[in-house]
Amino acid sequence: MSEQLFHSNISMIPGNQTYLERPRIDHLLEQAMQKQVVIVSAGAGYGKTHAVYSFVHEYPALTGWLQLSERDNISERFWENFITGISVGNREAAERLKFISFPKTEREFERYMSIPQEETRTDVKYIFVYDDFHFLQDKAVLRFLEHSISSPFPNITSILISRTEPPLNLMNLESKGLLARITEEDLRFTEEEMTAYFHLLNISPPSQTVSSIYYDTEGWAFAIHLAGLSLKNAPSGAAYVNQALRANISKLIASEIMAPLPPPVQRFLIKLSLIEHLASDLLEDLAGDPSIVEKMKELDSFVRFDVYLNAYHIHHLFLDYLKGRQDELTEYDKKDLWHKTAAWCAANGQKVDAITYYEKAGDYERLLAVVATMPVMLPNRTARMLLDIMERAPAEIYDQIAHAHVQRTGLYLILEMFDKSREELIVVINKLESSPPSPTVYRTLVGCYNLLGFIGMNTSSYTRDYNYVHYFEKARRYYDFNKFEVGPPMSLIALSSYLCRVNSEEAGEMEKYIEAISAAIPYTSVTFGGCALGMDDLCRGELAFFRGDLAGAEQFILRAHQSARQGDQYEIENRVLFYLLRIKAAQGNHPAIEELLKQMEALLEKEHYPTRFTDYDILTGWYYTHVGQTDKLAPWLKNDFEESDLNSIVFGLEILVKAKYHLFEKRYPAVLAVLESWEDRNSPWNFVLGRIEMKALEAVCRYHLRDKEGAFTALKQACRLAAPNAVTMPFTELGKDMRTLMEAAIKDRVPDLPLEWLEKLRLSAAGYAKKLFTVREHYHPASSRGGNAEGGLSLSRREMDVLTGLYQGMTQKEIAGQFSLSINTVKSVIRSIYTKLGAVNRADVVRIAAAKGIVGT
Repeated sequence: MSEQLFHSNISMIPGNQTYLERPRIDHLLEQAMQKQVVIVSAGAGYGKTHAVYSFVHEYPALTGWLQLSERDNISERFWENFITGISVGNREAAERLKFISFPKTEREFERYMSIPQEETRTDVKYIFVYDDFHFLQDKAVLRFLEHSISSPFPNITSILISRTEPPLNLMNLESKGLLARITEEDLRFTEEEMTAYFHLLNISPPSQTVSSIYYDTEGWAFAIHLAGLSLKNAPSGAAYVNQALRANISKLIASEIMAPLPPPVQRFLIKLSLIEHLASDLLEDLAGDPSIVEKMKELDSFVRFDVYLNAYHIHHLFLDYLKGRQDELTEYDKKDLWHKTAAWCAANGQKVDAITYYEKAGDYERLLAVVATMPVMLPNRTARMLLDIMERAPAEIYDQIAHAHVQRTGLYLILEMFDKSREELIVVINKLESSPPSPTVYRTLVGCYNLLGFIGMNTSSYTRDYNYVHYFEKARRYYDFNKFEVGPPMSLIALSSYLCRVNSEEAGEMEKYIEAISAAIPYTSVTFGGCALGMDDLCRGELAFFRGDLAGAEQFILRAHQSARQGDQYEIENRVLFYLLRIKAAQGNHPAIEELLKQMEALLEKEHYPTRFTDYDILTGWYYTHVGQTDKLAPWLKNDFEESDLNSIVFGLEILVKAKYHLFEKRYPAVLAVLESWEDRNSPWNFVLGRIEMKALEAVCRYHLRDKEGAFTALKQACRLAAPNAVTMPFTELGKDMRTLMEAAIKDRVPDLPLEWLEKLRLSAAGYAKKLFTVREHYHPASSRGGNAEGGLSLSRREMDVLTGLYQGMTQKEIAGQFSLSINTVKSVIRSIYTKLGAVNRADVVRIAAAKGIVGT
């Protein structure tokens, strides 16, 4: 490859930095380089960063260095920071990463991993350092890093520098001997190392003084450095005073580090304590005078230049001292610094930080301009952060910047705070409509009325008030007064679990909902960049599908597909493909299914489709669980209840996929637990179609658990909800499970369940099961399980039993109990399976075994 993924550490920036070579620590790190992950943990001032930095400077490897901070707990900011770190060594790779969002799902992570897999060379050693790891607390960021550093790259070592033990689950690596630790005790200077360091500073204190200093510092690197400076600058013959060191470190910093510096340099350093971005080009702009930066470089150990980030790093304890002097700066000094830093961050693609600094500077106009460049459907955490900023803004900002109201109420809408959003919009609209007309007023009114329309659309599912179309009409009227370019394709209608978002099972209610959507589309598609094109026909297709009218459903859905493509409505297009997938599964048409899956995957390339990876995982996950290919299901969908941050209103479909996964694995209590978590949510998005599907699932699970009374009760509830709209598909798609339950209900002549209805559903489920069987057969070659699979592979009966347990997600203890084996025997058999299949972990075993047709039939 022409350019490396990580920046080379061969060259070193010239300067006056003083490093003590510590062969003992270097030897520990050299041994650790044979491992996949190295944790270097100790308190502040123990020389963690210097030890790693000086080692990787000499070590023959390509090294990347990521400096972390508290703001990296916002996943979007972390991703910007991560990409910036990558860009130092490989701008092409960084540009590729900019087109994918922070990997929240397994599918997104796989897409991210494809980039380093293409860029890394097998003949080169790579090191990736994560400095100040202790700042990270966000679960999504930690999960990404845990997954990333645990991925099997034999020539990559990740070094985590932290004040505390990183909150990661690395037991798997530790059990395999792939994890190394360097602790505070390792990093403490020995008395001999301290003496050698003093010699580097050209001081030779008496042995009694050396012993006294070592006793006071206990090998603490930062305190040793300060003591050395104190001795170096002391008058000839002066004695070492231990109380000065032990009582007040800050006084030593003031007297030994800051006092000799010219006042402009001191002031500049205090200013730098206000920001986290210390990129070299930014600092040159902020300083104005190159001599200030040059003088700052002389602080060697306290202000270190990082060649990997092309940025400076201030030692924690020195930074604390500088922060204590921030009151020496004027408000103008602070705001000027924040404003310049925000502009630099915005220009370098670090939008979250730009917004943060613009808020500090009080420049809300530029802040809102940055917000306007972000995706319409933001993750909940980012939306909450932006809303907090908007709510902290002075009241006069909303008088000065009219569209600020639209952006704030838009955040309310993302966070489902509908009442608050509506109340504020009405106040703003009344004020604007009484103002003198202008392009700004018209544009703001377009945004306000559109938001009111979307609020009405979202809440109509439980208010049953479909009179929101007039808001979209008014938005179109103001748009015609001052037509403007809308921008990239808009997709504010984040599709929920079901397109027919209706809570009432009353006959005709879904048709009313669909007609309101249809009436709104001529307006939204003009004033909002094609928004909702095709949604009405998709709703009609969904309703026809759930009624079992596959031919009618396909006709509506194909028409929706054409409209969605015209308006670049990627979410609608994806849902179109999902329903076509279900139709083709009901028809047993596997070739058509494969083509649809390819089309769904192609949508992952659409950068203006922010939820594409989450949607892909959920929608394809539904299909893969349905045909028994659970190894292809994204792991996050196999976990216990975990609400998606990106798009909360798809929650119901996510829960349905999780429930179907447990159903396939015959974990019926787990299915019921998942369904209960859905019911406990008490969300307004519990649509009637979803309740029918959930109750039908509950019924078959309870029957499998031999709870006939509970099964029949759930079945009656599902049928009662389904009857007014003649919904049949939730029963049909459960195939042989529902057929068996229907046979039992017919035999027992369950009250309130008409025999004619039960017989119809039984026949429908039985016919569906036959069609689905033909689809499933395409995933399972005729070669037998275990006996003589691909390549002549042969597994014993015991190995097949254990492999089956692994495939079903059982623990080693559960496998031992299931097949009457000892834990040690299970472990031994697993090792044998790993060897035969060439696998390195459980996920590998399942994937390889399924691909060879050994399991899954």
